[in-house]
Amino acid sequence: MNKGPISQFITHHYRHFNAATLVDAAKGYEAHINAGGKMMITMGGAMSTAELGVSLAEMIRQGKVDIITCTGANLEEDIMNLVAHDYYKRVPHYRDLTPEQERELLDQGLNRVTDTCIPEEEAFRRLQKHIHEIWKDADNKGERYFPHEYMYKMLNSGVLKQYYQIDPKNSWMLAAAERNLPIIVPGWEDSTMGNIFTSYVIKGDLKASTVKTGIEYMIYLTEWYRANSGGKGVGFFQIAGGISGDFPICVVPMMYQDLEWHDVPFWSYFCQISDSTTSYGSYSGAVPNEKITWGKLDVDTPKFIIESDATIVAPLVFAYILGW
Repeated sequence: MNKGPISQFITHHYRHFNAATLVDAAKGYEAHINAGGKMMITMGGAMSTAELGVSLAEMIRQGKVDIITCTGANLEEDIMNLVAHDYYKRVPHYRDLTPEQERELLDQGLNRVTDTCIPEEEAFRRLQKHIHEIWKDADNKGERYFPHEYMYKMLNSGVLKQYYQIDPKNSWMLAAAERNLPIIVPGWEDSTMGNIFTSYVIKGDLKASTVKTGIEYMIYLTEWYRANSGGKGVGFFQIAGGISGDFPICVVPMMYQDLEWHDVPFWSYFCQISDSTTSYGSYSGAVPNEKITWGKLDVDTPKFIIESDATIVAPLVFAYILGW
């Protein structure tokens, strides 16, 4: 593939240190999928509110990602941005806000994520009305689905089209719904929609069992990995740390050590973008070699750690893979 100006720029200028690792990781990702390998992308942090969908959606459409693991916040915040973008408020001087100014934002229904405020009424409540109808319908029928499947139902129904405020091609959740891309959402309960669902359960309006659990997500991931890890295997591209990275990577040692399936291959590529301080006391700060001791990666697995801001790095890596 002939590379575009962004790819040419980074390969010419990014020659050392984290910059060189970025290029090496992008080339490794490309080589992995070109050889027939599958790729998981994991997303922690607030990447959806950072509008990663501008590049990630195209990665999904072009088949450059096969499965995503993300937090509940990333699952819903891409859709919130889709339907309420015009109501978001940017706060460039967020570092200078006083506690009193933060409270003023709360009183205005604006929940801050670094330099961006998500509008509660237009984002949270707009989705709540429609997702509740879908939850309730399943609840009444005794049906059970995963959190991402409910989101797909809502997107595919077209009920949100009346609210679209960005170009739909920049929504990674829309792209994922169109492909019915597998998504793993560990710890969904701590998201806004998870909190809202919990409130309905407490009020007696819905049954907790109507949404499938994290254990069932691990079983789902086990089945997916077994079906897709042949040949070149499955790579692991991790954006930020936390549960979105730790949960899915554990599926390999779980199968090998706990199920005693000794034919399970290790993850066959690994890259983490992290600005966490390197430390053997934290998951996010652990260097990739530590994962060898846990039965996640092998000695010869290509391993990269880009110590930088994912909002800067991930779009550049994706741009290279897309040939931009």
